Amino acid sequence: MKKLCCVIALLLCNVAFSKEINQIRYEGLSSISNVLADEIIGIKVGDTLSVEKVDKAVRNLYAQGYFEDIYADFERGVLSFYFKQKPKVASVEIKGYGSEQEKETLYSQLGIKKGDSYDEIKLNRAKLVIKTILEYQGYYGTVVESEIKEVGNDGAYAITFNVNQGENIIIKNATYDGREKLKVKDLEELSANRARQFMGWMWGRNDGKLKLADLEYDGARVQDAYMRKGYLDASVSQAFVDANFSDYSANLYYKIKEGGRYKVSGIKIILHMPVIEESELRKGLKIKKGEYFNIEDVRADVESIRQKIADLGYAFARVNPDLDKDQDNAEVKVVYLIQVGQKVKIHDVIISGNSRTADRIIRRELLLAPGDTYKLTDLKESENALKRLGYFGKVKIEERRVSEDSMDLLVDVEETRTGELMFGLGYGSYDKLMVNASIRERNLFGTGQSGQLYADWSYRRQLVNLTLSNPRVLDSKYSASLSGFHSLYWNWDYREQTTGTSITSGRLLTNTLRASLGYTISTTRVLDFYDSKLEGLYKQYLTMDNPLKLAISPSLYFDNTDDYYFPKNGAIISAYVEYAGLGGDEKYTKLYGRMALYYHLKSLFGVDLIARYKTQVGAIFEQGYVPITSKFYMGGISSVRGYQISSLTPRDPSGQIRIGGNYMMTHSAELSYGILEKAQMRLALFADYGMIGVSSFNETIRASWGLSVEWISPMGPIVLVFPRPINPQPGDRTSTFEFTMGTRF
Repeated sequence: MKKLCCVIALLLCNVAFSKEINQIRYEGLSSISNVLADEIIGIKVGDTLSVEKVDKAVRNLYAQGYFEDIYADFERGVLSFYFKQKPKVASVEIKGYGSEQEKETLYSQLGIKKGDSYDEIKLNRAKLVIKTILEYQGYYGTVVESEIKEVGNDGAYAITFNVNQGENIIIKNATYDGREKLKVKDLEELSANRARQFMGWMWGRNDGKLKLADLEYDGARVQDAYMRKGYLDASVSQAFVDANFSDYSANLYYKIKEGGRYKVSGIKIILHMPVIEESELRKGLKIKKGEYFNIEDVRADVESIRQKIADLGYAFARVNPDLDKDQDNAEVKVVYLIQVGQKVKIHDVIISGNSRTADRIIRRELLLAPGDTYKLTDLKESENALKRLGYFGKVKIEERRVSEDSMDLLVDVEETRTGELMFGLGYGSYDKLMVNASIRERNLFGTGQSGQLYADWSYRRQLVNLTLSNPRVLDSKYSASLSGFHSLYWNWDYREQTTGTSITSGRLLTNTLRASLGYTISTTRVLDFYDSKLEGLYKQYLTMDNPLKLAISPSLYFDNTDDYYFPKNGAIISAYVEYAGLGGDEKYTKLYGRMALYYHLKSLFGVDLIARYKTQVGAIFEQGYVPITSKFYMGGISSVRGYQISSLTPRDPSGQIRIGGNYMMTHSAELSYGILEKAQMRLALFADYGMIGVSSFNETIRASWGLSVEWISPMGPIVLVFPRPINPQPGDRTSTFEFTMGTRF
């Protein structure tokens, strides 16, 4: 406090005139209310004046941190407090540090923000926070200076932190004293701090930057590398760093005692309560008798045993591994001690984080409800089901113990953008100038329903589509959707017009399998030909001018993946039969199925790599008139990339016109690597292979490979594809760049 001015002499003079406080006034008070100030000072109207109480009141008010100076006086029964406010913080800005996303994270940690009262202690603490964070990121010698400017008429301060980012310390050498039986690369596999490799600046190489935050854990990580190879007696010291701040280099040292390598002599399971057969627990154990010990196998076995018991309702079961070592023979018996506990029921399900989505939309996806017996598999499946909705960027279900036999489930979600308002201009080698606009909402008003109005116009394509769907009618397992569509499309040689509507109803058979039945009414006609010379050739395949299609389509859809846009594990499988023959002109049966398999390779290689395999197959059996517009065509981003959309197709005997295929099959293998986790961006390497024909699958065969960039952008998911056709044939229409928006990866 710059000054504390209580005019004691004046107060003493007034004591003789009036000892009783008749009124309390606050002058210049704006940071807190008068009511709160009354509570802080602890003095009330009617009290007898006390210099000690007034002094304490001033100190209590000053302790709130909002005021630069406070003083009080007392005259004719009126006790007055006068305040000089501290300046407000008008803005806080950081310059010279990271990306905008990194800055946003840092702002939340500074401890000073817009609207706060200015405080030099907070200012200095914020500068220390910036320096500390940069040191943990490996930057040393950072200088942070603050610049303060007065803005406005109320004396508010604009604070700017100017960051002169320090240098990275580079680990030139890492010495593992005592290492003999393992290679250095095996020891460094788990370590965050490693020696710089040759050309370490290249992607995929180790740059050697010192990561201070991980240093204290790296010794344990090196020891874990030994445990994975069976060296149970290995001991590894804490990392010692010898840093040279003149050139910002460092040497890293470890002291290691390796010991012998152990084989597994046996596996013993001790179950305190016989709730499950021991033979059932032994199924699928990774630890094998006679093989070298691996701590990773033990961890996997612990989780496997725990899940089997937890699926019986014993949520608080504990599986403790123990090692019975025989040093003389270098053997170890692995013992799993299992404490079962009591069967657990769900006490309550508490949902948080959903500001738009109604609670019931979340609850209907959960396989566990209050009163249910706990089951770990159902908990994990519930979490995946919520992720598959695509409504939430993050989903976490945590367990909170209530008693020995009950628990609460805490469902925490982070809503993501589910609506898209899009308007775009584009240009393509085939479509030329393109204009498209769409309004799409996958979670309409937070009800879980979806709607889309889509319009697309280009030189070759005009499309309008309106779709409304409800995946859970009245929160039941039944679904319904209604769609109306109209399109005009130049299909290379001719322009086709399609108008129709479809209605679909379905039922959720399990939490991952849905059965549906759809009915479609549509007409497709050919209006114009790109080359009038081809019209005569096409007439033999388009014998009806405006055929009516009435089709019924039963279908199955299975999805047990763990995310909507970027599935890491699981499968998506769908199949349908379209029977066109319930009246109308078109008569055929179409069979179609597609499958996508996902597997996260991080558990095997420690790298964020997703393996994907996708395939589709279709066949048409003619039972009358089948227009070529209803047949299969191959090429484009959803089949064989590197060939323009629908350009791969069987031709008539003259080889001049495209007539579509009765049989089609494509395969795609992909490896997707996470390059920017925070930006949700990945790079994928792919290979495509496809077949199409009139009488068999293998009449026309094409393949391609390439790279694609997958990104969940602020506008929605985008895929940029850079394909390369393999051995294209004369007349093929190839492409070297493709893109799509709004699709799952």
